[in-house]
Amino acid sequence: MSKHEQISLSEVHETVDPSKSRKGFKRVLAFLGPAYLVSVGYMDPGNWATDLQGGARFGYKLIWVLLMSNLMALLLQSLSARLGIVRRRDLAQANRDTYPPFVNFCLYLLAEVAIAACDLAEVLGMAIGIYLLTGLPLIWGVSITVLDTFLILFLQRYGMRFMEAFIFSLVLIIGASFLIQIFLAKPDFGEVATGLIPTSLNSAELYIAIGIIGATVMPHNLYLHSALVQTRKIGRDDASIKKAIRYNVIDSAIALNAAFFVNAGILVLAATVFYKTGNTEVARIEDAHSLLAPMLGTQLAPILFAVALIAAGQSSTVTGTLAGQIVMEGYLHLRINPMLRRLLTRIIAIAPAFFAILWYGDQMVDELLIFSQVILSLQLGFAIIPLIHFVSDKKTMGKFAINIYIKVAAWLIAGILIYLNVSLVQEETAGLFSKEGRWVEKLAVIISALAFFALFLVMTFYPLINKMRSDKTSVHGLVEPWKNISIPQFSAIAVALDFSAQDEKLMAHALKQASANSKIILLHVTESASAKYSGSAADDDETRKDIDRLHYYAEKISALGYKVELAQGYKSRVSEIVRLTHLHQADLLICGAHRHRGIFDFIYGSTINALRHQLSIPVLVIS
Repeated sequence: MSKHEQISLSEVHETVDPSKSRKGFKRVLAFLGPAYLVSVGYMDPGNWATDLQGGARFGYKLIWVLLMSNLMALLLQSLSARLGIVRRRDLAQANRDTYPPFVNFCLYLLAEVAIAACDLAEVLGMAIGIYLLTGLPLIWGVSITVLDTFLILFLQRYGMRFMEAFIFSLVLIIGASFLIQIFLAKPDFGEVATGLIPTSLNSAELYIAIGIIGATVMPHNLYLHSALVQTRKIGRDDASIKKAIRYNVIDSAIALNAAFFVNAGILVLAATVFYKTGNTEVARIEDAHSLLAPMLGTQLAPILFAVALIAAGQSSTVTGTLAGQIVMEGYLHLRINPMLRRLLTRIIAIAPAFFAILWYGDQMVDELLIFSQVILSLQLGFAIIPLIHFVSDKKTMGKFAINIYIKVAAWLIAGILIYLNVSLVQEETAGLFSKEGRWVEKLAVIISALAFFALFLVMTFYPLINKMRSDKTSVHGLVEPWKNISIPQFSAIAVALDFSAQDEKLMAHALKQASANSKIILLHVTESASAKYSGSAADDDETRKDIDRLHYYAEKISALGYKVELAQGYKSRVSEIVRLTHLHQADLLICGAHRHRGIFDFIYGSTINALRHQLSIPVLVIS
């Protein structure tokens, strides 16, 4: 399947039709749902530690930080939904369409690491919740979380709306649990309201505030939202797209505000029960759980706390698994058995938690939770920056590109989030550099930081340089008079195919240039891992499908009365196209313009320019 034919979450793509016999509020309800799956990422176990610490140490003072981070998340998630609705591409697919292969591979690895880190927090959260509720040791709780891999298969069997209803019920359980606990705690709501007023922060408060904001916007949620909105069948006319964007903004506002109230509930509960009673050093989830019963005078509170934690971990697991599917299929076009895919992501998350607890004991849980948030912090900019570029591009978004005010707000938010997350990472690594020796570790950190910075610069400025290059006008000299114009007749026309939607256009141009005696040479270069290693001896699934596609094209062109030859290449695209063109003695090459451009023409060399430099025949480029 080509990049142009690939659809996001194909099992549930456009399975919900809001236009079917729905009017008024019922039609609005048909659009609601995707943001609820996204919102669970904003109340996952990784957020609990920062909320608990913020409330226990500083009372209600940081509620305004929660509100600010929620507003940031609302804007970014609405941009993600806009991308999916207008372009019908998720963020991974849009990146693949825009960036060169090496950059895309790096972005894919970072996205997978982010999902694994988020999954790690969810595994630990569920294990802690099970331990608090049943007393089952953490090592066993971590082990049995592999079983929830089967849950998403069960949910998808009953359709997207059933999955959304399941997640919504878990969100209700979380919200209801904290609502009851706050009712038992009886906070002074007048005093709580003062926390909504922004105030200056000292260094300790700022550190927790950075943690709250850093744990708010999750990279995988931006990939997820852009795909989930495509589960709705939306007309391609402007009115339908505009309506879908409006309803999804409403969906995001409701769902993310629910997440805000859950996070605020955790902070308010911690502030009322711990800060007000002098227990300001409560930082661990287990400590908070053990103190709830004596502080509130009832065993119901810790039970509700543990149930909410399990629900948060379980709901986040489902959405994290979906995000993993989106990232793998969007970047790699690799579709593997769903069960195998989910088992792999679950094992990647379980392994570090299992061995850390096995080796160091339960005290490593909080360190692992902090580690997962630091890893997420590193990935955030690599999701936000491309998203803003894509929704700002009038060429692909048309009239639905964001206006200057939203653009300024989005870049400002991106700058704040990236700065705060980098600060958080810097705080975590400062301890290493304050110690003597350990030069290998220090060197590894420095090299990693430089590599991240270089990739960040390329990712940020590549679309801008590319746009400037495409907009650049050329200056022409004086027009020389025509002399002895002759129209060439081509006897052998080579067509370089990439098995995308552009193939039909390429072959149409080839037939237009052909005469009755011309032969059409269909070229394709297979670039799978097996083909690059084994060459013509490759016999993987992609190679076989490529050969079948060539034969299919050949039959179509032969039926029109043209002579056809097939040429299958392997390994290097440019060198193979040049070799096959010479081998079949073609006197014209037709190819599409769709590879890396801009600064990467200088770094890598573009396909088109490389072909022109190595061939003496005309090269017709079809865009």
